[in-house]
Amino acid sequence: MSGGMFLSIMKSIKIMKKIFIPIATAFLLLSLWIPVHAQSTDSEYFSETGHNVAGEFLTFYKSNPNAAYVYGYPITEQFNSRDGKSVQYFQRARLEYRSDLPEGQRVQLTPLGREMYVSTGILNVGNSFACRTYTETGFAVCFAFLEFFDANGGAAQFGYTISGFEYHEDKIVQYFERARLEWQPWRAEGYRVVISDMGRAYFDRLGEDPALLAPVSSLNNAPRVVSELRVRAFVWKAVTLANDDQLFFVIVQDQNMQPISDASCTAVVNWPNGAKDSTVIRSDANGVGIISLAFQNQPYGSLIYTDITCTYNELSGKTTTSFRIWY
Repeated sequence: MSGGMFLSIMKSIKIMKKIFIPIATAFLLLSLWIPVHAQSTDSEYFSETGHNVAGEFLTFYKSNPNAAYVYGYPITEQFNSRDGKSVQYFQRARLEYRSDLPEGQRVQLTPLGREMYVSTGILNVGNSFACRTYTETGFAVCFAFLEFFDANGGAAQFGYTISGFEYHEDKIVQYFERARLEWQPWRAEGYRVVISDMGRAYFDRLGEDPALLAPVSSLNNAPRVVSELRVRAFVWKAVTLANDDQLFFVIVQDQNMQPISDASCTAVVNWPNGAKDSTVIRSDANGVGIISLAFQNQPYGSLIYTDITCTYNELSGKTTTSFRIWY
């Protein structure tokens, strides 16, 4: 390669660096934007999903001692749905507000089972002695599904069964008026029957605005609880010269993809000759850390792996990124 061509390439790389870093930073800031809502004293914030439950919806939710298990956590705030109702979505349910009903009855569960059920053909269980048939719908609940059904509220919670066993999404399932149960044989015995995440499925079915799923701030200034650390990383240049420099961008977020500041991140670069270089940085207010690396005389065609581990309080998260030496 001529000296002029090499200088031209290096000049282009420097220009790309000046352009790319501001764009990458702006992109990260935009992706971490959090909408802010008015405060309310009658509310509870769920850090698991980054949403509030307030007013009569909260009263209804807390009236069920197994609400987090049966309904899941909120995945939206309360809003006016595309079907014209005032609703709030949860992982496994949707609540509706009915102003026309008496006080204490105004919050109702959307019959998600009926709304979502499309038959794929009933499976023959072949043993009616382990079943209970409901004359209201003519269908039976059987085996472990019946045990789960009785243990978690029965017809009062789920409504009556509206199907037999069927295959959906490569799983054995059974639909009820307000829910769907599914069989997950890979789980431990006694935990193989679970409630399907019908709340999110119905949200998508109605074509609700995806922006409503974004985490929001607490209405009552509740402290933020971080339960999971998610770490991502990417390099500035996927391909470098044998004598070059490199930047690693590390992004640290919580379970709701919100930034974690002051996380301690260790990057270990694994060189082709077996040597390792370690660098420690801390994430900034946007959950971003940048590592600068310079190197010389690396073998052509080699792939350089970098393992990154970040810690925050007692949580940790890991990721790996890489780049290749061109010539």
